[in-house]
Amino acid sequence: MAIYTKEEAKQLLDKALSYSKAETCEVNLSGDNSGNIRYARNTVSTAGYQNNQNMVIQSSFGNRVGVATLDEFTDEAIARAVKTSEELAKLAPENPEFMPPLGPQEYDESKQYYESTANISPDYRAEVASKSIEPARAKDVTAAGFLNDSANFSAMANSNGLFAYNQSTNLDFTVTMRTNDGTGSGWVTRDVNDVNLFNGEEASAIAIDKALQSRNSKAIEPGKYTVILEPAASEQLLGNMFGSFDARTADEGRSFMSKEGGGTKLGEKIVDERINIYSDPQHPLVPAPTWNGSGQAVKRMDWLKNGVVKNLAYSRYWAKEKGVDPVPFPQNGIMEGGNASLEDMIKDTKKGVLVTRLWYIRTVDPQTLLYTGLTRDGTFYIENGKIKHPIKNFRFNESPIIMLNNLETLGQQVRINGNLIPYMKVRDFTFTSLSDAV
Repeated sequence: MAIYTKEEAKQLLDKALSYSKAETCEVNLSGDNSGNIRYARNTVSTAGYQNNQNMVIQSSFGNRVGVATLDEFTDEAIARAVKTSEELAKLAPENPEFMPPLGPQEYDESKQYYESTANISPDYRAEVASKSIEPARAKDVTAAGFLNDSANFSAMANSNGLFAYNQSTNLDFTVTMRTNDGTGSGWVTRDVNDVNLFNGEEASAIAIDKALQSRNSKAIEPGKYTVILEPAASEQLLGNMFGSFDARTADEGRSFMSKEGGGTKLGEKIVDERINIYSDPQHPLVPAPTWNGSGQAVKRMDWLKNGVVKNLAYSRYWAKEKGVDPVPFPQNGIMEGGNASLEDMIKDTKKGVLVTRLWYIRTVDPQTLLYTGLTRDGTFYIENGKIKHPIKNFRFNESPIIMLNNLETLGQQVRINGNLIPYMKVRDFTFTSLSDAV
């Protein structure tokens, strides 16, 4: 049994703590049941189901810490693991950044778990694959996709009286459609907590349509273009930007949030005033855990408000060093959007490029957040409010900061990878060269 109820998890954690002879002890317990199906070349290639469970015991004497892990939860195995962690702690060097475990905390109720997703059957997975493969085959397209669903739990307790528990479910789906003449490619991704919000047939149809539309692409000159970025095209760039909202790297002069001569950009306007980004573990469309790995409660937090940096994340150690309250790093990212649909944005574009997806993104300059990468799976030229024809893929060099300062239009939000990201229309996006990849 990989999924434990709150009561069952607490009993196991309390048992582990009862064996402890260390100054402090923290125990983490987790488990998951997950099923999957994979298909390629219009044929199911693999399908499976697995369950896992794991316990991590951390013991400390002063600033010396030892860790032991196990996946067998007999009394003897747990007692042996606790003893091993204590022996390792006595041998370990001192950790100058060690923080003692927190005491009891209060957490909001998590809203990530759906019985509908936990009860997904092999027949359901097979039906999703069938409704992706058959329409592709009928249109002379080859499908390659992967569906993974899971039910998970995590719990932690420590010798200072803290106890936390969370249950969640998730479904992830991606599919690539390639035309059989090798000239067109389409792609789509979906993720939900509640399977009732997922429509694999509709998602596959979008990827098929992108593949058919992107056949026989034409080359246009690289340069600066107005672009319409679908959420999958901007989500990773925005995620990379979000990684710089860390107080320590900013204070130490190692990130975009560092100011020349010292200090951080907290309180400064860095992007267009229409940009508002926050995190909220209780958002109904992108729920997330309400506590983190340190046992800290996670609440709604503004990060960018009207283009201004409102908060930076402080670990418990760095908060102590700076004499401020800790600010947990966000569990999700929510960027406020507008009312414009993708169709509205296209109609309002005289000349531009529609980008389905960016991939193979790599850092060029961490101080300016300059990144490079490639477009993929459907790139289209827009002229006079209509998609005129597919175009060859580009390599780009761009910073999300510059991108968000060149914002023209914010569109409707879409969930992607546990975040909410809007469609965006941006001017002067820099394409540096052409790519022959489809």
